[in-house]
Amino acid sequence: VIDNPGVRYGEDVAYVIDIKTRRISGYTLGTDLTTALTSFNVDGTVYGKWNTGKSLFALSYNTSAGRFDKQNVNEIANYTLSDGHIYTIERNDLESLKKDVSHNVKLTYSLADSTAYLFQATLFTNFRDMPKDYHLRRITDGLQQYEATQSNSSRGSDQSIDLYFFRQLTLHQSITANTVGTYISTTNKNYYDEGAPYQYEVNGKTASVLSEVIYENIMKPFTLSVGLNHRYKYTKNNYIGDASALAEMNQHNLYVFSEIKGKLKDFSYVLGLGSSYIHYYQNKHNYDFWTFRPIALLSYNLPYMMKLRYSFKMEDRASRIAMINDATIQTNSLEMTVGNPNLKPSRDIDQSLRLSYNNHRWNTYVEGFYRHCIKPNMAHYERTPDDKFIYTQINQKAMDLLTLSGFVGYWIIPEKLKASAYVGMQRYFNYGNDYSHFYTSFFYVGNVTAYLGNFTLQGYIDNGNRFFEGEKKGYNGAYSVLQASYQHKDWQFSLSWKNPFVNNYKSKEDEIFNCNLHKLTTTYDRANGNQVFFSVSWRISQGKKYKSVDKTINLRDTDDGIMR
Repeated sequence: VIDNPGVRYGEDVAYVIDIKTRRISGYTLGTDLTTALTSFNVDGTVYGKWNTGKSLFALSYNTSAGRFDKQNVNEIANYTLSDGHIYTIERNDLESLKKDVSHNVKLTYSLADSTAYLFQATLFTNFRDMPKDYHLRRITDGLQQYEATQSNSSRGSDQSIDLYFFRQLTLHQSITANTVGTYISTTNKNYYDEGAPYQYEVNGKTASVLSEVIYENIMKPFTLSVGLNHRYKYTKNNYIGDASALAEMNQHNLYVFSEIKGKLKDFSYVLGLGSSYIHYYQNKHNYDFWTFRPIALLSYNLPYMMKLRYSFKMEDRASRIAMINDATIQTNSLEMTVGNPNLKPSRDIDQSLRLSYNNHRWNTYVEGFYRHCIKPNMAHYERTPDDKFIYTQINQKAMDLLTLSGFVGYWIIPEKLKASAYVGMQRYFNYGNDYSHFYTSFFYVGNVTAYLGNFTLQGYIDNGNRFFEGEKKGYNGAYSVLQASYQHKDWQFSLSWKNPFVNNYKSKEDEIFNCNLHKLTTTYDRANGNQVFFSVSWRISQGKKYKSVDKTINLRDTDDGIMR
């Protein structure tokens, strides 16, 4: 404040407030390290951000490595041969060893004006190496017993560039766009000598460009959105050795859509119409597939803080690229996996109905969900005249899922102690061309969290995931963890005890129900039982804080297209 300004500020000026501005910058540095204390399994990240004006520069590096030598796979298979005889083989691991390591680097630049525009460019590269995945197995077929060796290795890299743009055109209109280009290179080597040595290598390359643009106009009484999504992917995987094939494919996906969303008193809605087109060409096989894709989301606020919500959507589901080829891979002495270039996309119809109740201490809902898959890709097993068993996928009748579930979360002590539970039932319906399989499973999830100042204590438990798709019933292992964390200034420490009191953890189980093949495969992983992890995080920041970018479109491609 100048109380004697002088004539430079004009005549009859008594006081002058002189405001000086300067650009300020800010930075953030941090690191996260997690390591298992009961096995060799480590993951670490270091990152840094620096911002000035409207710009932000960020760089992060992540590496992870693991050594797994406590995993055993046990399998018993019953093969019905052409003469009606049932041939039984047991395959049990005697020892195993798996090593893997990965390195990830991400560089980001952002330019943002919170009221007008946003631009973000991200470069990402990932190097991964699995030098060994080794299993020594005892093979017992009733007549003889011998040892067989399976050995796999792989290495590869991913590079991508992600460009994101948002522009506020007017007070009510905006446009958002995202384009991601990705290149994936992979080399796999496989060897197995059950019955006789079998060896092959896959040299794979894929390139893709994914793009989406959305225009939004906030009108009265609704908001209008119009968008377009286009995906192009080129795949060239060369199988050499005992599995000799060249899988080369061009695939285009186009999706055009529009929707309106609004609210009328206690009623809110989202109504959309879209159409998708899928085209692929591979080794003289090509296909064009159109899908009409309506969307509806309706919700109504009931008395006593309750809400009723109904959703409906139809979408296409493209086959995994790995199965859309004419390659043949031998998996053991009697079984082979064969691609099918005639696979077609399928349609899914999803519907759900949810009734919820929420207040400052309760968060609850009950929900019913039903998915109807029309002409999906389902498992198909064939027995050849020389008693070989082929697994492939073909479009079959239908595959449906019904889920009934309920969730309750309650603050036992507000802001201090919270408990939640999620329970439900799933009913699977599989309608193949020559089989029908039905299965009902139940699940539960429980969680308790206590916030005690700088300490946080948590307990979590679930009973795993049980499912039945096609002719395979699967189980992913139950999981439990006790965790304690402590926050001190810029540091955070946590200690986790995963699957306590479980010495021989069953991580996976698969069972095949086919008229000619019944097989039960169980995976035990001793390292995942009684596993203790220690984590430490450090983060400091100084100066101006930069609001992180909240992307409304997130495109990504990670499919290498290799059949395994």
